[in-house]
Amino acid sequence: MVTKNVDVKTRDSKIETIGVLTSGGDAPGMNAAIRAVVRAALARGKKVKGIRRGYAGLLDEDIINMDAKSVADIIQRGGTVLYTARCAEFMTAEGQDKGAAICKKHGIDAIVVIGGDGSFQGARKLAERGINTIGVPGTIDLDIACTDYTIGFDTAINTAMEAIDKVRDTSTSHERCSIIEVMGRHAGYIALWCGIANGAEDILLPERQDDNFEERIINNIKEKRKIGKKHHIIINAEGIGDSYNMAKRIEMATGMETRATIVGHIQRGGSPTCKDRVYASTMGAKAVDLLLEGKSNRLVAYRNGQFCDFDIEEALAMQKDLDQYMVDMAQRLSR
Repeated sequence: MVTKNVDVKTRDSKIETIGVLTSGGDAPGMNAAIRAVVRAALARGKKVKGIRRGYAGLLDEDIINMDAKSVADIIQRGGTVLYTARCAEFMTAEGQDKGAAICKKHGIDAIVVIGGDGSFQGARKLAERGINTIGVPGTIDLDIACTDYTIGFDTAINTAMEAIDKVRDTSTSHERCSIIEVMGRHAGYIALWCGIANGAEDILLPERQDDNFEERIINNIKEKRKIGKKHHIIINAEGIGDSYNMAKRIEMATGMETRATIVGHIQRGGSPTCKDRVYASTMGAKAVDLLLEGKSNRLVAYRNGQFCDFDIEEALAMQKDLDQYMVDMAQRLSR
């Protein structure tokens, strides 16, 4: 035990400057995580550098010094004060070599990467090149397999839920069918949660798509109209899409006026919920703790009610699927 404590101190002393970046799609709560990284590191006597525009900014050396004041009054703001961007160059070995060299040039011993699966692939490559890295899951899609929570999901579903409630009001008034498309290109978590929370009659999920879903919806509308149902709500995940054309086909087949609404990028923005602020803050602080314990190539996670960490390679190899009980429950409750 004594040997372990000495080792931690030794590894701690090797890290003097921690970088932080956000990458991929922005998510409400990212600013809370940035703030936590900066202040947790400063509290441990470390310097912090912000890398703007993700890996693209790293390669462009868009790097700034950060102090406690630089993250004041950002916890309530959506988006990311460090900005974010995609970077094709960093997917190459040459780009990764350049990124690691730039870190060393600027005295950055370790980086906290806040983003999704693609961002963690980049973090893993930096770790292979001698830069200590910790990933923090920031994505509204909840599609990172090792964690039950990702930064931004709670805000996104609440934003979408409120929008769907408003569409339901007018759909009821006009006795029409409404298809409401929410985000989720490959993952149906937002659609599933909103479908349950908003009491939708049908939910379309990329993970459960088949060739007969439109026919089932049409039959469902017809059956419900026979028993006096005057409006119909369909939550459609972005990964299925085609909402406007689907609305035309459903109206033609049922005779029921049908309109499509795409909620869109408002789900990414807005002031984060209390949960997103608290969980993101905890994850950001834990990322710093892990680095100063001498850990690298790890991903912060929330699993089974506890904050924990996984090896990035192990985390990226995990598979995730929708909770089948929730899927079945949503179908039962819509009848």
